[in-house]
Amino acid sequence: VQLAESGGGLVQPGGSLRLSCAASGFTFSYYNMRWYRQAPGKERELVATIQRLSGGTTYADSVKGRFTISRDNAKNTVYLQMNSLKPEDTAVYYCHAPSIGSWGQGTQVTVSS
Repeated sequence: VQLAESGGGLVQPGGSLRLSCAASGFTFSYYNMRWYRQAPGKERELVATIQRLSGGTTYADSVKGRFTISRDNAKNTVYLQMNSLKPEDTAVYYCHAPSIGSWGQGTQVTVSS
């Protein structure tokens, strides 16, 4: 099982980034997927979840209305569109398959002017 995040980088406040997580080694469409983030000195925080069948989504209050999680089951990929980024969004972002327990290596997002 492998999860590979990409798309992070340095962006100015108010900017946007789109993270991708490519999954392999399991039947992606069967599983809920999540994005987490971890800022320096802080605990890992759940950011967003997308359901395996309905595609229903939930978000942390801190990102609601700014971030959108989506998935493409044909490409075995989950995305996180991040808009109106703030300095407090700076963190390493991880994708996670909770029923499998696997984590990716993370991708760094830095929001700074």
